[in-house]
Amino acid sequence: MRKAEFTRPSKETNISIKLNIDGSGESKIKSGIGLLDHMLELFSFWGHFDLELTTNKADLNVDIHHTNEDIGIVLGKAFKDALGDKAGIKRIGSASAPMEDVTASVTVDISGRPSYKLSTAGDNLPEDQENYKLEYAEHFFEAFAKQLGMNLNIKLENPSNDLHATLEPAFKALGIALDQATQIDPRRKGIPSTKGVID
Repeated sequence: MRKAEFTRPSKETNISIKLNIDGSGESKIKSGIGLLDHMLELFSFWGHFDLELTTNKADLNVDIHHTNEDIGIVLGKAFKDALGDKAGIKRIGSASAPMEDVTASVTVDISGRPSYKLSTAGDNLPEDQENYKLEYAEHFFEAFAKQLGMNLNIKLENPSNDLHATLEPAFKALGIALDQATQIDPRRKGIPSTKGVID
């Protein structure tokens, strides 16, 4: 079982996490940010990751920026810790998921060289919902990718004015793609890099 468990305190937040990459998709998420909680539950379910995440302290009375970004940091660190030296993993994964007219396509590469890109194709951009914005989701994705050491590309086709309908397929597809990338390939002996190491 590839697992990680720790608490990350800072002056703004204190977040605890338990992660089992080889899980069944069970989750208990209490971040204090309702829409993000739901998105992480979807990510966990579709990725078959067991995930418990609790925000013990947050400055949500100011805004949600610190908590939202710190959750991305904590999740990225947990995956990196649980994967260890990454020996035997497939490393690359991709998936698409629809919701209504929206389709999200996600490609990941656990390369040790983090980068993040979100692109949209369509006439609409989602409006703020439940005090959450597309901008906040981007901060989360970027922090997650950076701490995991992952190349993360997300493309949204026909994004909706409804932020929920736009983000839900992205988090589902991210879960599926990351599940693929973290799976052990029995044909792969050692670390999946011609360099022999993934930082």
